[in-house]
Amino acid sequence: MGRTLQNTMINLGLQNACDEAVYQLGLDMEELEEIEEDAGLGNGGLGRLAACFLDSMATLGLAAYGYGIRYEYGIFNQKIRDGWQVEEADDWLRHGNPWEKARPEYMLPVHFYGRVEHSASGAKWIDTQVVLALPYDTPVPGYMNNTVNTMRLWSARAPNDFNLRDFNVGDYIQAVLDRNLAENISRVLYPNDNFFEGKELRLKQEYFVVAATLQDIIRRFKASKFGSTDSVRTVFDSFPDQVAIQLNDTHPAMAIPELMRIFVDIEKLPWDKAWDITKRTFAYTNHTVLPEALERWPVDLVEKLLPRHLQIIYEINQRHLDHIASLFPNDVERLRRMSLIEEGGTKRINMAHLCIVGSHAVNGVAKIHSEIVKTQVFEDFAALEPEKFQNKTNGITPRRWLLLCNPGLAELIAEKIGEDYVRDLSQLTKLHEFVDDDLFIREVAKVKQENKVKFALYLEKEYKVKINPSSMFDVHVKRIHEYKRQLMNCLHIITMYNRIRRDPAKLFVPRTVIIGGKAAPGYHMAKMIIKLINAVAQVVNNDPMVGSKLKVIFLENYRVSLAEKVIPATDLSEQISTAGTEASGTGNMKFMLNGALTIGTMDGANVEMAEEAGEENLFIFGMRVEDVTELDRKGYNAQLYYDRLPELKQAVDQIKSGFFSPKDPNLFNDVVNMLFHHDRFKVFADYEAYVKCQEKVSELYLNSKAWTKMVIRNIAAAGKFSSDRTIKEYARDIWHVEPSDLKIPPPNEPRDAGQDKTPNGTAA
Repeated sequence: MGRTLQNTMINLGLQNACDEAVYQLGLDMEELEEIEEDAGLGNGGLGRLAACFLDSMATLGLAAYGYGIRYEYGIFNQKIRDGWQVEEADDWLRHGNPWEKARPEYMLPVHFYGRVEHSASGAKWIDTQVVLALPYDTPVPGYMNNTVNTMRLWSARAPNDFNLRDFNVGDYIQAVLDRNLAENISRVLYPNDNFFEGKELRLKQEYFVVAATLQDIIRRFKASKFGSTDSVRTVFDSFPDQVAIQLNDTHPAMAIPELMRIFVDIEKLPWDKAWDITKRTFAYTNHTVLPEALERWPVDLVEKLLPRHLQIIYEINQRHLDHIASLFPNDVERLRRMSLIEEGGTKRINMAHLCIVGSHAVNGVAKIHSEIVKTQVFEDFAALEPEKFQNKTNGITPRRWLLLCNPGLAELIAEKIGEDYVRDLSQLTKLHEFVDDDLFIREVAKVKQENKVKFALYLEKEYKVKINPSSMFDVHVKRIHEYKRQLMNCLHIITMYNRIRRDPAKLFVPRTVIIGGKAAPGYHMAKMIIKLINAVAQVVNNDPMVGSKLKVIFLENYRVSLAEKVIPATDLSEQISTAGTEASGTGNMKFMLNGALTIGTMDGANVEMAEEAGEENLFIFGMRVEDVTELDRKGYNAQLYYDRLPELKQAVDQIKSGFFSPKDPNLFNDVVNMLFHHDRFKVFADYEAYVKCQEKVSELYLNSKAWTKMVIRNIAAAGKFSSDRTIKEYARDIWHVEPSDLKIPPPNEPRDAGQDKTPNGTAA
């Protein structure tokens, strides 16, 4: 979520008043804002997307809740020591959190372990261990519409009789100390992005958030006028019309068997009715196609922790496979492929399959990704129910990612086209009228230059390096992962360095290359990539032959509040994943909206950015998905490219020989070995096209006016990438709710009884 103070002031229309009031107290608002900790409760794009969605849902007047875990320790703080990433605990609650309100009155029990007893009256899950879920509510204000929604985060608490109720005569002290075991559930965020780690504590976290949230939703449904009761029993027929639950990847997939357990075991609904309601309630968003990221939980772990849920999953699977067998008799191979249970070695539950079978809608997060989901990853399921599969291209909130982080540009745009674009970003197309307006061109360039000077000052303060603010700011910030190919950027840096040294007199367009992002603590290769970038920076930044022509900075501890600083100052945005690997990307959209040009592959939302702005207004290079598929078919041979391209050979040889690590010449052996022998992401295959494309970038940068005109065309085409547009599509195509642009009256005015903010009362 990042910081909350400035975002709240902007959405409430109070920023200028607060700035002025604080100034009159002899304080500086910006200095105050810097004191707030980031709430870093997610890993990368998926968590930030949820944050943007909350802002958009409130701004669109949807009655929507965001549910998650109140981690005591969020994503680690990254320190760089001697070029290596070192992790520190993110004790973000140390000074308290003024934005949250504990709600002990809504505390709920969550059960683990135990066993299942079957009887005539149905199944009973008994002898469980109980953990309490304590909700903390954070307000989510819409933009200037007097709507405030809720983000509800659950914290784990041990019940007061924990370890004391059972014949535990003796060790009272130990029993109280053991409360930590229960409360560890919400202690710390697992720091993996796009990688599955099948740990018991992680599964506990996933079930914890699901079980607490579903009880909360059902409590709210029963309390509403829709949860009508005949005698004692609640009638759940209208449940899917009143409740929509969106599963953000498979991490909350246990919600499907959990809702079935509630309906069948507790509310005593017949299976078929319960299953119909469940399917109509859930929808699933897929966020990645990387096989190592797909959740596959061992059956024996689920059996130990959630025995009843395993039985329910088996029953879901049995009925699912019976259905497929009736449509495709004797196709045992298809049954194996489509089963929720993977046999062979340790039996595992494929959570994505569970989500597809248990949802009425499945979506990818960019056109190209949704196509890959349909035709490759889940092709059997799409063949069965093509109407279930949709696309919802991701977006970003223009409040945080333009108004808040780039007020200069936001104001300049408002002067030209009015202020309405903040709620309707498609209005940015009006900027096309000004693409040849010399004054506007100069003003856009001036705002960018001011942002660069400000960020250069920040860098000089934090990193003690002199930055040339007129150099091209070439920025690559995102989680460190092989598929995102920070290594290819690194090879380009080395190539530029070698060209400067080969011919120091030749014209060279000066660059400041900024790379930032966290590596999962257990991801050896990602940590080696960080070390390599820092080793290269060490050499480049201290070579007098290079001077101010080329500087390399590794941005420490990349996070939302740092993104808000670097993105507005960026000239060139690096979006260079291997085609077919980045589901969407959202950083790409933030850069586009803030006046950077994109160098990128035809991957994720880059494809749609090129479609909106015109491919000639992005620097697109490299293999397309078809080319990657074809290269896989032929077999990728890295050696071929190394032998054919002298500059690539030189760069790789320098890494290999220890040119960048003279004290330990073999330091980067693992990296070089990977590039030659098991590079799934084919860095060498795109290197030549990438370097050539970078030459075109430098050439255009020399012509400031032509560059800025291309920037304006990009900003004018960024409207599609508002999360407001994304949420409207979810609302209409999946949740079946109507967004409302009614501004509800402020609390000091009497409310008109007829004015209801969601016409048909449905909550998402």
